[in-house]
Amino acid sequence: MEQAPNNGDLPQSWTSEGDDVTGISGDIARVGVVGCGQMGAGIAEVCARSGLDVKVAETTGEALEIGRTRLFTSLAKAAERGKISEEERDTTQARLSFTTDLGEFADRDLVIEAVVENEQVKTEIFQVLDQVVTRPDAILASNTSSIPLVKLAVATSRPDQVIGVHFFNPAPVQKLVELIPALTTSEGTIARAQTFAEKLLGKHAIRAQDRSGFVVNALLIPYLLSAIRMFESGIASREDIDNGMELGCAHPMGPLKLSDLIGLDTVASVAQSMYDEFKEPLYAAPPLLLRMVDAGRLGRKSGSGFYTYG
Repeated sequence: MEQAPNNGDLPQSWTSEGDDVTGISGDIARVGVVGCGQMGAGIAEVCARSGLDVKVAETTGEALEIGRTRLFTSLAKAAERGKISEEERDTTQARLSFTTDLGEFADRDLVIEAVVENEQVKTEIFQVLDQVVTRPDAILASNTSSIPLVKLAVATSRPDQVIGVHFFNPAPVQKLVELIPALTTSEGTIARAQTFAEKLLGKHAIRAQDRSGFVVNALLIPYLLSAIRMFESGIASREDIDNGMELGCAHPMGPLKLSDLIGLDTVASVAQSMYDEFKEPLYAAPPLLLRMVDAGRLGRKSGSGFYTYG
């Protein structure tokens, strides 16, 4: 692997995917979010709405502007729907700042990486963060869905301060956060991360072992892959598969629609990570899923997947 940059420059291989906050409920007041894609923007919104000073990083000015627009649009819609007041929208926006230089994360109490689900890319990000984040007690967290946290932790000089903090999409709505300590993570880091998730953000935190899939995806991914195989083999149409689970099992969203929402590339990446670790056939990505990813049909974010979106 190439040596990480010795400054705050962002590795070009990853994509997305102020108030005075001193003393807010504990020691985490300034948060950095690496990546302003669907998940990164959602995490940044949650943190800013909770009263934290949030700085968001992207690789390029263009990507940053797209992320900023995504984030501010979400806040505008929340205000339109009465979820927050217009004053809260404006205050939240004022807590957000944007950069393409990770060197500006030096003062962050907590940095959450939310980039593409790729081990090498995430490792490079953690190597850079380890060099530029100067606070000695800063937590370095990953929003990974499946990559072993210990591999990210040992890429830094502070493996006891690395932890998985896994949000669910859409982050401003979903109440759950998975906390995944590595073998190296200290009890103090775990406690601070739990306080951050529950006391500051108002989420419900569950703890998972550092094994691919954690809790939710270990249950969810085989279910989604089974639905894809059913569609691939012609057993039922996409609509009948989704309606069967929505109307027959009271699921809010059928498995093919949910796969589109998550992103088919993400589903495939998590499946591959789980298969690599456990070698269980039920974790192997179906050929149809891999072909759709190759074709750029990634679901909602690309405009087409199992369904077509406007």
